[in-house]
Amino acid sequence: MYIGTDGSPQETTNKKSGGNVNNRIIALIFGLALFGCSPSTDNETALKEIVIGGTSGTELAEDQVFRKNNGSDPGTLDPHRAEGVPASNVLRDLYEGLVSEEANGNYIPGVAESWTISDDGKTYRFKIRENALWSNGDRIVAEDFVFSLRRSVDPKTLSNYSSMLYPIKNARDVVLGKLSPEALGVSAESEKILLIELQEPTPYFISLLTHSTTYPVHPASVKKHGSAFTRPENMVSNGAFTLSNWRIQDYILLTRNKEYWDDANTTLSQVYYYPLDNPDASLRRYRANELDFTDTTPSEQLPWIKRNLKEELKITPYFGSYYYGFNNTKPPFKNNPDLRMALSLAVNRSIITDIVLGAGQIPAFTFVPPVKEYQGKEPAWAKLTQEERERLAMDFYLQAGYSMSDPLSIEIIYNTSENHKRVALAVASMWKKTLGVETKLRNQEWKVFLETRRLQEETEIFRGGWIGDYDDPYTFSELLHSENEMNHSGYKSTKYDALLKSASLKPAGKDRLNDLLKAEQIMLSDMPVIPLYFYVSQHLIKPWVSGLEGNVMDHHYSKYVKILKTETTSSE
Repeated sequence: MYIGTDGSPQETTNKKSGGNVNNRIIALIFGLALFGCSPSTDNETALKEIVIGGTSGTELAEDQVFRKNNGSDPGTLDPHRAEGVPASNVLRDLYEGLVSEEANGNYIPGVAESWTISDDGKTYRFKIRENALWSNGDRIVAEDFVFSLRRSVDPKTLSNYSSMLYPIKNARDVVLGKLSPEALGVSAESEKILLIELQEPTPYFISLLTHSTTYPVHPASVKKHGSAFTRPENMVSNGAFTLSNWRIQDYILLTRNKEYWDDANTTLSQVYYYPLDNPDASLRRYRANELDFTDTTPSEQLPWIKRNLKEELKITPYFGSYYYGFNNTKPPFKNNPDLRMALSLAVNRSIITDIVLGAGQIPAFTFVPPVKEYQGKEPAWAKLTQEERERLAMDFYLQAGYSMSDPLSIEIIYNTSENHKRVALAVASMWKKTLGVETKLRNQEWKVFLETRRLQEETEIFRGGWIGDYDDPYTFSELLHSENEMNHSGYKSTKYDALLKSASLKPAGKDRLNDLLKAEQIMLSDMPVIPLYFYVSQHLIKPWVSGLEGNVMDHHYSKYVKILKTETTSSE
């Protein structure tokens, strides 16, 4: 559970509510004489006791307001066009798909109260809840999902995730413009019964239905407002919260949706999402009690956080891969696997995970993180010492036509973040030391960064991070398929694509996983991207926040959150 005691230095007494669901927690708060200074000392000037949750440990605060740092502003809140974790976090509160998740990540019925699957695994029949309503009071019906799924694959929508829906019958041909959206294998059997036909049995299909690309949108609002349907004054959604305000680069405010079918089990009245891309600034606001939840932690401050906020620091395994992508469509990396391999071998991943970051990240020599029965096979060079890898890197570098006296000159582009900057500086230093590479660094605001990657005009090397959209290795494998809209590296391999096609036609089991494993081996030989490490999620969460649980997908729904009562007393 994401519940802990507060052992952090504070300047002011907390006025909010909070605590532990199970018992009464007393947190010792130490006030720093100079709050604005860097947290480099543990000297205390005042001792206070905070009683969380009242005498029962479960008493609720009067104000049910949850304040989260979200890292950056979403590019859009259109669920069929959105991309990136910041957008997904907000959309998870605004909308609900056919399938949802418990706080621990287990799959549960969402808008669909139940479903059945045909014997051949190719037809899904969903029963929509009778009491499911849109935020304006309209009834949610099967036709809403037909409209929405067709919209999601329609090339006119310009979705970057439409290929996720390829398992649905005719989806690929619709996305490629060969068939009209009406040919998609979705239909309304009746007002409350939705049928979805698949091209082939798809083991991960239920988990895929938690992704925003499958969320319903309100047809009448989309038709009336067009792309402006996402504005606060126009949005009609079906999740536990509605969009009340969006002030760009300031905050997004969500308000409890009284029309939500499960509103009786929602406690929060408001949720604020703040777009703080500087982890140090996020930490300062967290310590000032202006945030209840941080999206990450600053790497440089992590030792201090572990000493002083250890009960509030929540680090859990995360189904994600951090990598550097090459632009394989242009020189110097186009048709130059030797150069790509040289740069990969020259990176000391252990220094990045253990020294630069230090939160328990795992050095990655494969692209797909371990999940369920899937375990990637590391290349032979992963077993070498770093010194041996560096010597091998120079061999590849020379074969590629470069040397210490005639070095490569390149640029790394990353989205603005102090943690990303630290990684980029470390990698650039390694390349300079081992190969003599001259590296420039350039940071961009999130929306601009995504567009730069997509266009593949300016990029040479870009920071990449992929978080699984569902708990299956295919969510990583398909990212590098030649037709995937999110394949910003421009990687193309007919052998790789063929193995993914073969895997998509097989039921769950070893044969399917072997196809995915072979595909990854081909990719690692071509090295279109450099796997650097597997993520862990890192959050600071106030002890008065109850209801959050760690899960490998790092999905957190505000409908499960409660803010518990706090009382502050002084002790001698």
